[in-house]
Amino acid sequence: MNSRRDVFQAIADPTRRAIILLLAAGAMTPNALAEHFNSSRQAVSKHLQILSECEIVIQEQQGREIHYHLNTVKMKEIEKWLEQFKKLLARRFDQLDDVLKNLKNNKR
Repeated sequence: MNSRRDVFQAIADPTRRAIILLLAAGAMTPNALAEHFNSSRQAVSKHLQILSECEIVIQEQQGREIHYHLNTVKMKEIEKWLEQFKKLLARRFDQLDDVLKNLKNNKR
């Protein structure tokens, strides 16, 4: 299934990042999540909707309540994608270190 929203726009919001961190510890209902924020349950539900559309969270009906879980498969996909940039930046910082060392050695 293709995501309907951009994952990185979704996780750009600090409240949604906080929700992700809370769900990393375990499944929670919207009411339980809302207790951690100075916002309404409806506002938290909107954030959960956006995270669901990105497939970052998964809904599970348990009786009359809906529990939200972190979708670890999706999070691993995001991590794998970001890892490419982490390696690229590490190489560039290594190159910068080399340039700075050369500049320092040439001044002597």
